[in-house]
Amino acid sequence: MNEIRGTSSFTASRPEEVFTNARLVLADEIVDGTLVTRDGQIADIQPGRSHAPATDLDGDYLIPGLVELHTDHLETHYSPRPGVAWNVMASVQAYDGQIATSGITTVFDCFRMGSDEDNGYAPGEMRKLADALRTAQDKGRLRADHRIHLRCEVSSENVIEALDEFRDDEMVRLASLMDHAPGQRQFQTLEHYELYYKKKRGMTDAQFETFVKRRQAESARFSAKHREEIAEHCHAMGVTLASHDDATLDHVEEAVRQGVKLAEFPTSIEAARASHKAGMSVMMGAPNIVRGGSHSGNVAAADLAGSGLLDILSSDYVPSALMTGCFLLADIWDDLPRAVATVTAAPARAAGLADRGRIAPGRRADLVRVARINGNPVVRGVWSHGRQVG
Repeated sequence: MNEIRGTSSFTASRPEEVFTNARLVLADEIVDGTLVTRDGQIADIQPGRSHAPATDLDGDYLIPGLVELHTDHLETHYSPRPGVAWNVMASVQAYDGQIATSGITTVFDCFRMGSDEDNGYAPGEMRKLADALRTAQDKGRLRADHRIHLRCEVSSENVIEALDEFRDDEMVRLASLMDHAPGQRQFQTLEHYELYYKKKRGMTDAQFETFVKRRQAESARFSAKHREEIAEHCHAMGVTLASHDDATLDHVEEAVRQGVKLAEFPTSIEAARASHKAGMSVMMGAPNIVRGGSHSGNVAAADLAGSGLLDILSSDYVPSALMTGCFLLADIWDDLPRAVATVTAAPARAAGLADRGRIAPGRRADLVRVARINGNPVVRGVWSHGRQVG
């Protein structure tokens, strides 16, 4: 995959740096040792302590920088209150700072294509936010390495219109197909849909009934054709395609036909098992692990982990949940390297990023220093391409 324009500030020549007295979390083992970086890459790994000048990590873990494939948290910074649109550059920089200090060094920022509500973003608003992200990255104002993930609401009438603004954007490397209409996928019953829409928006019974009927009609009219058109475009552009909230075997079969490589947040163990069997990477939300279950009443990520069906974690709506979820997953499996892979090597592989996600010579020096205090992981340092950013 071509390097994304705008990351040159992370590739400039950098002096050698040595980290010692570290617990290095490698692909399948933890080694007490020393790591050397040079020119933005991992240059050497040695067992034991270094006697040369070095940064002493006091026995903390050193893991690869986290790779986040699905977070819509940028929207929270851009629109912190209903009806409030924050300065776009300030939003991008505040968001990037939160991402980096959470240990995330590569992030696929979600941009909403189409809306499942009346009060969605105005035409051009996502493009304006993406342009600010591109400008900030080009000028070296960001700490993490950013790419774009298009969240395509296929039941929305205007999803293709929104997609048109991003068709030639080289930062777009991932797109997901989602349908949040009632009776579909995440909202197979009206109980949680009512909580999301009726109660949050103060609808009367009559208003909610009208809203539900409209969304169901839109799903029936638009979803199938929009899925096909978006999938065709993504394959032509070399963009990784994800399904979202698959619930049934029919959903998984549809995803297979459309060339989906990533199953985001399957809502049932049957869908997760079928996706895994079909060769898709199964991704679940780290908040699901942290909270002990799904906030929507769907399958628990811990159950998928116990069944060997969980490949990747995503922070979703809480950036810090990715590190916390990783260490909780390590407790479930009694295997920290395996858990770390779900937030590093596995998402990097799913996104076609062969240069990161593991601590190994020749890989990018994307690194996170982590201590575990009273069971909770504490990020003590973050390096992106050899540059300390947190």
